Amino acid sequence: MTGHDESGTSIVLSDGPPPQHHPMQGPAIGASFFEIWNAARSVPLLAAAEAREPNEREFTIMPATGHLLRIIEIYPPQQGGKRTVMHRTQTLDYVVVIEGEAVLILDDTEVVLSQGDVVVQRGTDHAWENRSDQVARMAFFHIAAEFSVELLAKLPKPLELMR
Repeated sequence: MTGHDESGTSIVLSDGPPPQHHPMQGPAIGASFFEIWNAARSVPLLAAAEAREPNEREFTIMPATGHLLRIIEIYPPQQGGKRTVMHRTQTLDYVVVIEGEAVLILDDTEVVLSQGDVVVQRGTDHAWENRSDQVARMAFFHIAAEFSVELLAKLPKPLELMR
């Protein structure tokens, strides 16, 4: 993580893995979540240094405001991997497959994704599954969003969101 010293010079503030104080890791979960960075503001405030470590917060699947960057390793079945529940989030998500293969499951179709593939997820009901024999590593950039009035009228009631 970069920042600035007292005179405004660009410096490295942190060089290493960010802290991971949450239970979303291991075979019982079927995946490991690596929280990288988050900011509650929709337009982040750039200061010389952060007032606190961004990951020192209560774990949430999706940000209520602002944005969140995480890496998720989805395990293959023989390592405890399983299909996630179908879920919807009120976020715009950019998902990049870093390595391996994962399946995006939507209401009417499935898409097999491999290294280098990108998904722009726009508040749709979906699930993820790794059907291969290797870990699938993916970067997820979640941005808090709002549903349009027209789309809300079409979505199931009550609207259940994963948080």
